[in-house]
Amino acid sequence: MKATKILKSLKKLIKPDVGLNNENFREEWIKNKLQLIHKNSRILDAGAGTQQYRKYCKHLNYVSQDFGKYDGQGDNSALQTGDFDYGTLDIISDIVSIPEVDASFDVVMCTEVFEHLPDPMQAVQEFSRLLKPGGHLIVTAPFCSLTHFAPYHFSTGFSRYWYETYLGKYNFINIELIPNGNFFEYLAQEIYRMPYISERYSQDKPNILELLSIVIVQKMLLRFSQKDMGSSELLCFGYCLHAQKTNIN
Repeated sequence: MKATKILKSLKKLIKPDVGLNNENFREEWIKNKLQLIHKNSRILDAGAGTQQYRKYCKHLNYVSQDFGKYDGQGDNSALQTGDFDYGTLDIISDIVSIPEVDASFDVVMCTEVFEHLPDPMQAVQEFSRLLKPGGHLIVTAPFCSLTHFAPYHFSTGFSRYWYETYLGKYNFINIELIPNGNFFEYLAQEIYRMPYISERYSQDKPNILELLSIVIVQKMLLRFSQKDMGSSELLCFGYCLHAQKTNIN
C-alpha cells in the first residue's frame, strides 16, 4: 500500500480535520459574497479558469475571461492538474487588457489568479477601469503557495500589506480582508503532502512509525489551531478580499 493511501486511513484518526479546509473556506466565502450581489448585475470572472464559481452566479449576468493557454501539463514541473477544461469562455484575452469598455461591469471577481500574473498590479488597474463607480471587487489569492501551473507561476503569494498599499492607489475603498486559515492550519496542510513529496523528490517514503508520528503532530496542530489567537498574521492559506470602486474618478 502506498504511503499516501496509508496516510488517508490515518487521517480518520484526526477529528475534526486540520489543514484541510483551505478550499472549502474560500468557496463558502465567495458563495456568500456573490449571493449579496443585486440580481442581474454584470459580473466579470477574470481569470475564470474552469469557471468553478459560475454556479453561484445564476442570478447575475456572468461573463468569463481567461487567457486560455494552460493545458494541465504546463512545463511538466512542480504541481500540475493533469488536465484542464476551461469550458466555453466568453472572452479570451490577456487579463491586463480585456476588450470591454470602461465602467462596463458591476462586479469583478478574480479567484486564485494573482500568483499566476507577471504583474498583478496591472490587473488591479484594469479591474478599476472596468468597474462602475461603486462596483464590487471580489478577490482571493494565496498568502503562501507551492509552485503550481508552471510555467505560469510568478509569485508565492500576497500579504495584507500588498492589498492595503495598492488597492487605494487604484481607487478602491472599503477594503475588507479576511484571512483563510492560520499558522497551524497551513503547517498541517503541508505535512499532509509529505508522503507524495518524499516519493516524488527523494524516491523514499515515510514508514509506518513516521506516518503515525504525522498523526501525532497533526493532533497537536489541531489543538493549537482550536486555541488560535491571531497566528494568521504570520502565515495563512491566503486572503479573501472585498472592496469597492470609489465614486471619485
